[in-house]
Amino acid sequence: MRFHNVNMYFSYSVSSVWGNQHSETSIYLDNITRILDRLLDGYDNRLRPGFGGPVTEVKTDIFVTSFGPVSDVEMEYTMDVFFRQTWIDERLKFEGPIEILRLNNLMVSKIWTPDTFFRNGKRSISHNMTTPNKLFRIMQNGTILYTMRLTINAECPMRLMNFPMDGHACPLKFGSYAYPISEIVYTWKKGPLSSVEVPQESSSLLQYDLIGQTVSSERLKSNTGEYVIMTVHFHLQRKMGFFLIQTYIPCIMTVILAQVSFWINKESVPARTVFGITTVLTMTTLSISARHSLPKVSYATAMDWFIAVCFAFVFSALIEFAAVNYFSTLQANRELRKAAAMKAAAQEAAAAATATATGNDGEVSSVDASSVLKKRMNSAPLFDRPAKTFPNPPVNAQAFLQQGSAVPANNVLTGTSIIDKYSRILFPLSFGAFNLVYWIVYLTKDTMEMSR
Repeated sequence: MRFHNVNMYFSYSVSSVWGNQHSETSIYLDNITRILDRLLDGYDNRLRPGFGGPVTEVKTDIFVTSFGPVSDVEMEYTMDVFFRQTWIDERLKFEGPIEILRLNNLMVSKIWTPDTFFRNGKRSISHNMTTPNKLFRIMQNGTILYTMRLTINAECPMRLMNFPMDGHACPLKFGSYAYPISEIVYTWKKGPLSSVEVPQESSSLLQYDLIGQTVSSERLKSNTGEYVIMTVHFHLQRKMGFFLIQTYIPCIMTVILAQVSFWINKESVPARTVFGITTVLTMTTLSISARHSLPKVSYATAMDWFIAVCFAFVFSALIEFAAVNYFSTLQANRELRKAAAMKAAAQEAAAAATATATGNDGEVSSVDASSVLKKRMNSAPLFDRPAKTFPNPPVNAQAFLQQGSAVPANNVLTGTSIIDKYSRILFPLSFGAFNLVYWIVYLTKDTMEMSR
């Protein structure tokens, strides 16, 4: 009996406590509902806070959750942000058991919100999965916090004269679309240093390093009034690794390959011609492929200048061989003419000597004719004498390189051209000097664009 009474008493106590809590919760919810109803009673969301009175101040800050990619061709960039706005609407002051009303996005459409828009935005997306990604809170003093998750695609004007050693300041500009400065002003909520946060893990850039960001504000005058423009500049420095591997190193190797032809015998015309034409075509291909990753700008970039100079070196190597071949052929023809002239002179001398001997003795004196020919040959200059020939010359590297040559095989012409000798020294020295100046200038130059 006593146990039964205790059990009934315990059940009654639990029921009383649960009933009291349920009653308190119900009263609490009723109070919140009455607060919201009272706030919206007679509220006109078409009018800004303090309409006809003081200026409405909208404090903003940005948290970047993902930055990138950046498109050089389209000159634009993409980022995912939490865009926060804070302002005071005294019409929404309240008193009650709670200090902050944490409401869902349905409440946003019932009150006034700033008409903020991104001036240099191409496309902006407000995320709605699974519900609209919006945060809305009202404090007792009428302060409102409104946060949205946005994906913004914005313009980033680039000057690519220093490409690929360039840096850019990509802006994000926003402000009120309809309210001039006499009605709405924007300020940075946390000051110029902390109002825009970009965590290290938020950057997803392959060709750039995000080295920092700066904030500022300016005023813009138009026909409809003067407006406040808030600006964030994201400073990007390009990474050079991709372009070194894809363009610079292949160009340097192609120029070196073109200079190898200076060490090939000048009589080996096919080999040197293949070297020249192949390297010229290679440079043309590299030049075309390098432009695919760039917009069609009307000025030359730093990489364009490098490719142009490399192309000039490669083309000059081909022209150098043309000059060597031309002068070698000219010299060979001159030697052939001299040899033919000496042969004709020798034949005339032999014929004259034979005729003289026949007229005096009635018979040909071969000994006298040979003496006259020998005397004429000895009196000829050293370089006018015909070259000695051998019945079966040995097959060596020199003879092999002369096969298929446009220059006739001539012992007098064997050896290295004076043009090749100078080219072996001047070409590498001049190309090395160009590289030294080029890399010193661009690697020590401040190529980061100033914020505009």
